[in-house]
Amino acid sequence: MKFSTREDVAVPVDFLFAALSDFDYFERAALRRGAEVQRIDKLKTPGPGMQWQTSFKLRGKQRDVELTLKEFDPPNWMFLASQSAALEGAGKIDLMALSRNRTRLSIEIETKPRTISARLLEQSMKLARTRLTQQFRDRVAEFAAGVETRYQKKA
Repeated sequence: MKFSTREDVAVPVDFLFAALSDFDYFERAALRRGAEVQRIDKLKTPGPGMQWQTSFKLRGKQRDVELTLKEFDPPNWMFLASQSAALEGAGKIDLMALSRNRTRLSIEIETKPRTISARLLEQSMKLARTRLTQQFRDRVAEFAAGVETRYQKKA
């Protein structure tokens, strides 16, 4: 199943990429939402090979997912892969500078079921696709608005 969205953000491409690659921020956000997150690589700087082991409840079940940063090309794009017992996924974040202070953010996420129960989960998600897509777009827009606010306060 695929989700994608585009958002034009009123910040320079470098500032937006820095916000998107602030992995500590995303770890803290996941912890605030009740997930367990543990970094399992030994890298000192952000780059390919970064890995996280996550655990969270979804639809009444505990899910364990391993995330890996596969490709990292500042300030243009990054590619993440995820793997769990039931699903594997991939996410690409792509940035394009529209002007000096405006950037287009494109995010694509795709999941593929690995088990029969995951296929059933995917079927139920397809029934709610419109609502889930809107929630995804709302979250990305909310993040973009937060980055714009931080940029305006900094300037």
